[in-house]
Amino acid sequence: MSNTAHPSPDAFPQHLVCDHTKVLTSYVERLLHDRHSAEDIVQETFIRAWQHAERLEKDGRSMRGWLFTVARNLVVDRLRSAAYRNESIVGEFPDAIHPDSNDVALTTIETTALLGRLSHEHREVITYTYIFDKTVHETARILGVPAGTVKSRRHYALNKLRKHVSREETSAASDVSA
Repeated sequence: MSNTAHPSPDAFPQHLVCDHTKVLTSYVERLLHDRHSAEDIVQETFIRAWQHAERLEKDGRSMRGWLFTVARNLVVDRLRSAAYRNESIVGEFPDAIHPDSNDVALTTIETTALLGRLSHEHREVITYTYIFDKTVHETARILGVPAGTVKSRRHYALNKLRKHVSREETSAASDVSA
């Protein structure tokens, strides 16, 4: 728990919220593709601005730039969090069908087959970043390559996987219609 004192709510300029909420929410929504999550991020951004109000006013920095930077960092943190990637809607729908062991086995087989289509380098990056939930920098350190190389390999690997899955879906759709 922090012992830092927070400014009173009166010390936080309300015009800041009025001036920046709409554009900030729009920006975050474009990043997340989710209005409710965007609103949560914007709210957290303003909380952080309120916590640093005195310092921000003294710095003379662009408030909008600071807000966008904080919001972007919060979005990145949310997207990287395991809880966000593994969120489940089962709690909202108690009658939802739970996957059985056959579904898990089939998914594992399909995933293994897809990963087998990648080069060794691309497979390593995908495995560390998505399966072992490592950051780009952690993966780079483990593999002994620059972070940019990890990003590039991940990009090309995901593109290859997307193209392959898209081809399979197109093929399956044409088989059904025939």
